[in-house]
Amino acid sequence: MSKHKEGKYLLLISIHGLVRGRDLELGRDADTGGQTKYVIDLARALADHEGVARVDLITRRIIDPTVSDDYAVPLEPLSDRAHIVRIEAGPEEYLPKEQLWDHLDSFMDNLLNYVNDQPRLPDVVHSHYADSGYVGVRLSNLLGIPLVHTGHSLGRDKRERLLAKGLSKSEIETLYNIDRRIDAEEEVLANADLVITSTHNEIEEQYDLYDYYDPARMVVIPPGTDLTKFHPPQTGEQIGFTTQLERFLRAPGKPLILALSRPDERKNIPILLETFGESPALQAAANLLIVAGNRDDIRDMDSGAQAVLTNILLLIDSYDLYGRVALPKHHRAEDVPAIYRLTATLEGVFINPALTEPFGLTLLEAAASGLPVVATENGGPVDIIANCQNGLLVDPLDKTAIAHALLQLLQDHTLWKRAAHQGIEGVRQHYSWQAHANTYLARLKQLPDKHQPIPRKPPTRASRYRDRAIFTDLDQSLMGNAKALQQFAKTIRENRKCVTFGIATGRRIDSALALMKKQGIPTPDVLISSLGTRIHYGTALNQDDWWSEHIDHNWNPQRIRKVLSSVDGLQLQPKTEQTRFKLSYYFDLKKAPPVDDIIALIRQEELTANVFCSFGQFLDIVPSRASKGQALRYISQRLDIPLEHMLVAGGSGTDEDMLRGNTLAVVVGNRHHEELSQLNDQETIFFADQPNAFGILEAIEHYDFFKTCQVPTTS
Repeated sequence: MSKHKEGKYLLLISIHGLVRGRDLELGRDADTGGQTKYVIDLARALADHEGVARVDLITRRIIDPTVSDDYAVPLEPLSDRAHIVRIEAGPEEYLPKEQLWDHLDSFMDNLLNYVNDQPRLPDVVHSHYADSGYVGVRLSNLLGIPLVHTGHSLGRDKRERLLAKGLSKSEIETLYNIDRRIDAEEEVLANADLVITSTHNEIEEQYDLYDYYDPARMVVIPPGTDLTKFHPPQTGEQIGFTTQLERFLRAPGKPLILALSRPDERKNIPILLETFGESPALQAAANLLIVAGNRDDIRDMDSGAQAVLTNILLLIDSYDLYGRVALPKHHRAEDVPAIYRLTATLEGVFINPALTEPFGLTLLEAAASGLPVVATENGGPVDIIANCQNGLLVDPLDKTAIAHALLQLLQDHTLWKRAAHQGIEGVRQHYSWQAHANTYLARLKQLPDKHQPIPRKPPTRASRYRDRAIFTDLDQSLMGNAKALQQFAKTIRENRKCVTFGIATGRRIDSALALMKKQGIPTPDVLISSLGTRIHYGTALNQDDWWSEHIDHNWNPQRIRKVLSSVDGLQLQPKTEQTRFKLSYYFDLKKAPPVDDIIALIRQEELTANVFCSFGQFLDIVPSRASKGQALRYISQRLDIPLEHMLVAGGSGTDEDMLRGNTLAVVVGNRHHEELSQLNDQETIFFADQPNAFGILEAIEHYDFFKTCQVPTTS
């Protein structure tokens, strides 16, 4: 076996934006920026490393006439050992990341199907941004694979900046789904084995805002730069992009001040224009080149880009900067290195005046091209300038400081030459992709080996004869109407040859069994009890010991009890309601703090757990790897019954993650409305008109559940 075949299999997840291996549409919209380039370059760099056998970059498949057909291709090679894999999630059309949250469970289920079809499981899951983190946590928890995460930007930091701009909390939530994003970030920080950041500033100023902030699990590994593309200009080099500037500029031979970013308000381009427009010295010293994405018609762009570009045009007119400012409508990805080299040839300066910059990849590209830089003092540029000594940091809101820094580099030839040379050398020393890959793989070797393959042998012989399953909660879904329950039980018995019948309840197993016996409920093939913390099979109630060991990961009930011991409005339920993997409390709405505050208390102690509140009066806490939905997905793997063949019925908040994703879900008519209200917009979930078991029977008819049931002929 070759060394590469023995190497690691790495699964990178980056869901949003337009991701492809060539001609990246950087700046097309707010979702197609530096992260898309980062993950492509990272996948290629890791695949080139001798310690890596395979890299899959997982993203969302998009079938939409408004974007290229490239994004519909299920598998795209990046190199011999790296591929882009596109997974379906939700509607086919291209969606902004803020609209993806309700489709991430389906993405996870489809990704799990892909992983199970591979000859080996990944050694590491590496999620990028909060949406991928949501998926990565669930995949890692289910398969026991180490989780690595890179945030790229963080929701708490974004919310603080938006509040400072005057937006209300409700406006921010409506526009950005910020609460779900922050909750996903907290969850991934609680579960990740390693968090990779690009700068120390990111750790100290942004991750510090989180309850699960743990610098011991964080490492700075700056992204690399492709030095074959980004390099200083060659003597006598002819750069074709020069002709694009001639129609804008009266004196195209003057030095250039180059700003290159997508048309995003955070990039702060209007401040740069105001600085230039209010400084005769700057106008005398240089022209201004703004490369702000690609456009055919500003009116066809999203509202944010429209606002930025319209403001730019108004400022050019207001300051009468015609002939001094170039604002080209189009550029190709391969033009970008040439634009840097053109600016360097003219002894210009690159500027990144963003309000905050998580890293600053364009600064590295400019530096590698021999171009001094002026950059925001907020975020990643602090580390880059410290390492490379190739420019000046400025307050992005201080126009005087911006003008002074630009003039220093434009007017002092010795300073310009020194900054240019130091930038070239600094990037080679600190920011190569080879160095990044070496450090990355070295850190992976330190991660715990926590993987235990899911048992593939069916737990009972009978399970081999079922091609689909029905799982239902007890109290809120199945109980409540004797006639309905009788009819449901008859349906199960008539179809027992082809359907696995399962119960998923928050009750302890003894309580659940007593209730089922009293009500004449058929003995389930699978009994999930205590909110997904225990699984038993068949009439003999054989316990799944693998699952018990699996969910014990990072579970510390004693510390959780101690943390919550002094919280008003919480009272431990009797010992008869407690189990090894479930803490149960009575919850007094009038006295207790909100559930989110209780979750925050647990997080602040760096404890990992799932918290469920049901019917406004019960609070249950279980391990982070446990829930009804996670147990159901495990059973799907164990019994080899696809989630798409599982009819799942629920009616309270503890059922939510069973209902999301690829299951055939039904919410019964007597549901607890408040707890499941967030599912109302989920088109894939059937809301029954009938209550209790009648609602499940209604769903069986709605899905035509038994029509395609194939009874195996094996004796």
